[in-house]
Amino acid sequence: MSQPQRKAVIDLYRTLLHLGRDWPQGYNFFRQRLHKVFLKNSEEKDPKKVETMIKHGEYVVKEIEALYKLKKYRTLKRRYYDD
Repeated sequence: MSQPQRKAVIDLYRTLLHLGRDWPQGYNFFRQRLHKVFLKNSEEKDPKKVETMIKHGEYVVKEIEALYKLKKYRTLKRRYYDD
């Protein structure tokens, strides 16, 4: 793995760990699953596969952020508007 890819993977891992703080099943559950996934793919040497995995990870980050925003929106809507 090249140095820029290594930095991208580490940044992705840190970002996902940060997002895992608000995970509904708890931070430890999220951290263990994340660690297992990254450890499983740690031996990958093909740069194209690594790049594909990084892009997939970035997609997952966007999805988690969207879920958190949706949760926040629904909470605010419940507080301020009657159904």
